[in-house]
Amino acid sequence: MTASDYDSFANAYAADNESNLFNAYYERPEMLRLAGDVSGRRILDAGCGSGPLTAALRAQGAVVTGFDASTAMVALARQRLGDDADVHVADLGAPLPFGDDEFDDVVASLVLHYLEDWAGPLTELRRVLKPGGRLILSVIHPSVYAIVYPEADYFALTRYSEEYTFDGQSAVLTYWHRPLHAVTAAFAAAGFRIATVSEPPPAADTPPGLLPPGLAEGRSFLCFLFFVLEAA
Repeated sequence: MTASDYDSFANAYAADNESNLFNAYYERPEMLRLAGDVSGRRILDAGCGSGPLTAALRAQGAVVTGFDASTAMVALARQRLGDDADVHVADLGAPLPFGDDEFDDVVASLVLHYLEDWAGPLTELRRVLKPGGRLILSVIHPSVYAIVYPEADYFALTRYSEEYTFDGQSAVLTYWHRPLHAVTAAFAAAGFRIATVSEPPPAADTPPGLLPPGLAEGRSFLCFLFFVLEAA
């Protein structure tokens, strides 16, 4: 997947992201919970998309800079946040346009699983973090791949694609599966220490109609995996 792929369905994806189960009532609330009190903290939103997490963090008093590889997504983020918002077009797979030790925290929502190589991106995110700063991130839970593709080799780094419908528009997203031990090894190699691992339930205010059949309210389910990493 490239930035231009997201450009082609940015509006549909952003609209769907506002109210669906997985983003609005599962991933985003957990990222905010893990971030905790962010008042006055300088935060980088890596892969900010149309800016919903940027906006939520800013509303809680953080000073937020965002970037995304998709020009269309950045345009939507500026519409949401205002023309003076500190939002950039930048690629996590390339050197980032920020200084060393510039941020207290980095948030990376559902970004890393699009990348084959994690070494360069994680090294860059570590570089822009202050010593002791936090990288708060979410990825597709590695076990989901094993469940959906039981004949595949769970332990192999594997590229795969899936088709989705966002706000009535079909789109294909391409991911890179890596086993859990490869995930944690990449964090350590880049100079991070794992402080928290989370497998949460949906938010308490999730409309019952959004929950999968048979899932009791407040019960966790396999979907995304969350980490809080500390810059060593």
